[in-house]
Amino acid sequence: MPRTLALTGATGFIGAALLKHLLRAGWAVNALCRSAPPRRRADDGHSGPRWFQGSLEDLESLKRLVSGVTAVVHCAGAVRGASAAQFSQVNVEGVARLAQAAGELHPLPRFLLISSLAAREPQLSHYGASKRGGEEVLRSVAPGILSAVLRPSAVYGPGDRETLPLVRCMRHGFAPVLGPPTARFSLLYVDDLADAARHLLELSEWAPGPFEIHDGRPGGYGWGDLVRTVSRIIRKPVRQLRVHRGLLRIAACVNLSGALVFGYRPMLTPGKVRELTHADWVCHDAPLRAATGWKPRVLLEDGMQRTLQRLQDGRWISEE
Repeated sequence: MPRTLALTGATGFIGAALLKHLLRAGWAVNALCRSAPPRRRADDGHSGPRWFQGSLEDLESLKRLVSGVTAVVHCAGAVRGASAAQFSQVNVEGVARLAQAAGELHPLPRFLLISSLAAREPQLSHYGASKRGGEEVLRSVAPGILSAVLRPSAVYGPGDRETLPLVRCMRHGFAPVLGPPTARFSLLYVDDLADAARHLLELSEWAPGPFEIHDGRPGGYGWGDLVRTVSRIIRKPVRQLRVHRGLLRIAACVNLSGALVFGYRPMLTPGKVRELTHADWVCHDAPLRAATGWKPRVLLEDGMQRTLQRLQDGRWISEE
């Protein structure tokens, strides 16, 4: 019988990469989708997932999703919201319901939670607090399950709609710099995150983490490193345009007010500004490497080359 796992978030940027890598590694995948499942290309080279229509709010659909699996990978999450409750509804309560469904299985499956480095600094934003809350509720709701938590740094690559505006700007020769000049951050190409998740799933013994994960660059990057890398790839200068923190705060407050009035879920909020301007988003991945033997394969220059090439070809959404 094939190894079978349940995957949430499979239609998103990171989830789609996870789905591709897991199928290629021989896993049979039960994938959750809110509406009609996406159409599969005829030349995928694998059989594709088994789609289950449902949501993180519906416990019965989650029970159907996890039925018969040996592992659960929870990738779905809310990245936009106007209040703590909107983030918690998905990033905390959704984890709790999925863990509850998995906790009723015999034997118990393994549970891998794709969290965020923002969980390291929960005081900065409702998003970071909700990701930390999701990690904590996983341990409390289903303590008997073998669980592990991955906290990726900023993940990039073709198909990421959140970084698309920045990539487009840099391709046209300028980079809006949102943090302090001394800020450092780690980066991770999306395929490396998927590969690390596969490594964790296939370990004979798990350590719970949380495991920080990045592309292996000691000390991370500064904005100058990113700009110089893109400049070499596109073979023209890229100018840094520093955005004053006060302007970001004003824009975030206006956006949040509009969201509360008109009912949409904003990306730019005061909490997001605190995240963007935080000075230290450098990962420390020694525990992950020691536990799994995993090593990143895609460094920044190669990853940005692939990302910019896909944008130039007009195929931003991955087709692989």
